Amino acid sequence: MEIKKASFVVSNSDYRKCPDNGLPEYAFIGRSNVGKSSLINMLTNNKGLAKTSVRPGKTQLINHFLINDEWYLVDLPGYGYARISKSSREKWQKMIADYMLKREALINVFVLVDSRIPPQKIDLEFISFLGHNGIPLSIIFTKIDKQNQREVAATVNAYKRVLSEEWEELPEMFMTSSVTRYGRDQVLSRIDEINKSLNN
Repeated sequence: MEIKKASFVVSNSDYRKCPDNGLPEYAFIGRSNVGKSSLINMLTNNKGLAKTSVRPGKTQLINHFLINDEWYLVDLPGYGYARISKSSREKWQKMIADYMLKREALINVFVLVDSRIPPQKIDLEFISFLGHNGIPLSIIFTKIDKQNQREVAATVNAYKRVLSEEWEELPEMFMTSSVTRYGRDQVLSRIDEINKSLNN
């Protein structure tokens, strides 16, 4: 897939206020500081599309970006570390859960995990939440340029082992680097493939 056009459309805190034109939506989410904004900018060939920050918790709303006038890339708040109050965190969690469970246009959730870190409870719980609710998902391992292939493989295999205890069929997995652009074509090809199947 060639991305010719990527533009910010709207930010909001309520899934009911999201665009209502029925275009398919692909959501990106992960723990704070997983490299989500950098990945989105790399995928869309637009360095300034998603705001990157050294401070975790920068994304606080549901952000819709229209891609090629055909589908939405949805940037969701990270879960985990962000330095926010308990009440704000609970509000975020409800906002994300409502979007995931009630948004009819949502086609696939890409869950981002840091390839340098072994499986974390918070990531596994979120993946499990999606699985139990029948929400299609893929796992994107980020920052693979930060270590060697063997170390990346060890993290991926650890996830596969843990997930195999609960999943009969494992989610699709992608390796990516926002620095080297590795994995870009694979992720975009998968979205393109799903979009084509929706139109058949």
